[in-house]
Amino acid sequence: MKKYSTKELTVIALLIAIVFVATYLVQIPMPFSQGGLIHVGDVAFMCIALLFGPSIGAIAGGVGMALFDLLSPYAIWAPFTLAIRLAMGWLIGTVSHSAMSYGRDFKRNIIALLVSLPILIGGYYVAEAIIYGNWIAPVQSILGNLSQYIVGVVGAIALNRILGALPLVKKFQKDFEH
Repeated sequence: MKKYSTKELTVIALLIAIVFVATYLVQIPMPFSQGGLIHVGDVAFMCIALLFGPSIGAIAGGVGMALFDLLSPYAIWAPFTLAIRLAMGWLIGTVSHSAMSYGRDFKRNIIALLVSLPILIGGYYVAEAIIYGNWIAPVQSILGNLSQYIVGVVGAIALNRILGALPLVKKFQKDFEH
């Protein structure tokens, strides 16, 4: 297990806070989904996983979004969100950083984001089935989850292009490269 320096832990905490705040600030309730939201937290989370890889992506996304759930009316979702976003962040970061591309290969980034979709859809389907005790009702949430995912992917790809070119982000990426 990698040991993180104080500087790295500070950056990780900042990234968790960015995901939390992005999730908290912009929330668009979806009328065709039970309690579903479109929020900018997905953009931040997916972009962080692309830029910083599997460990940081998993931690920032999982903890940031679970913290939002805990501090909102969606607290019952927090353990599910933690598990789903940890898995998504790890997968996005692993694929986008494979072959020493470090999140800089556009095609690899698209693939990384696309392969995480089944985790989001399947994870929240199972979570909703457990929470509501019904394996059929969660079908109505699939469209909402897909809408949320599309917003996240489009935003993350655009933001990754912009942030990936900044010298400060490049410096932090080098700090986290293994």
